[in-house]
Amino acid sequence: MGGRVLLRIEDHDRQRCRPEYDAAVLEDLDWLGFVPDVGPVRQTDPDTVSAFEAALAGLRARGVVYGDCARSTFTAWARSAGRPWSGPGCPGSCRSRGLGDAAPTLRVALGDGAESWNDALLGPSEGPIAPAGDLVVRDRHGNWTYGFCVVVDDLRHGIGLVVRGRDLLPATPAQIRLGRHVGRDAPPAFLHHPLIRRPDGSKLSKSSADTGVRELRAAGHDPVEVFALVAARG
Repeated sequence: MGGRVLLRIEDHDRQRCRPEYDAAVLEDLDWLGFVPDVGPVRQTDPDTVSAFEAALAGLRARGVVYGDCARSTFTAWARSAGRPWSGPGCPGSCRSRGLGDAAPTLRVALGDGAESWNDALLGPSEGPIAPAGDLVVRDRHGNWTYGFCVVVDDLRHGIGLVVRGRDLLPATPAQIRLGRHVGRDAPPAFLHHPLIRRPDGSKLSKSSADTGVRELRAAGHDPVEVFALVAARG
């Protein structure tokens, strides 16, 4: 396609990210023979943080950022209603309360309805903007969120094609809408691929001690064998 590959370390979660994890990613990619055209860049880089702050300031100027109530408010609402909160806003009507930055989290009101796109693998796709409330842009620990970071970064890095797992399909509509709010005329192309899963259907996870590249390396596999294992299961 004549494109370039950007290596971006998405280390926005300061509580869970560690320097050794960063180093392990780079080492595994090098062992597999993956060489990026650009990067690595990190979401904790000072210029990146400045870009996030500028994007948030722009959203504030549009009047769509508001302080949000605690998670317990969502839990209490779900318990009383018998179902999780869905749709724009939040159970505490926080946008009208003017909680400001003192609130545990910050959300951006992107409106209601849905967004559609032509997925490069799935074809015509559509989804709701706010399946579980307005998009969180800063969490209760003060971290920027994935849904906010990637939209800002994709715009500033000139990303035209996003290839990612199908588990992120529901996040796409809000990201498309947010992109327009931060100045992106047209969204990138998206391709959502299937996931390799456990026999019970659940997603593989490092936190659950599922096998990763490092374990395959330690077991004596070479890169060609790893690619073959992935191809066979994918």
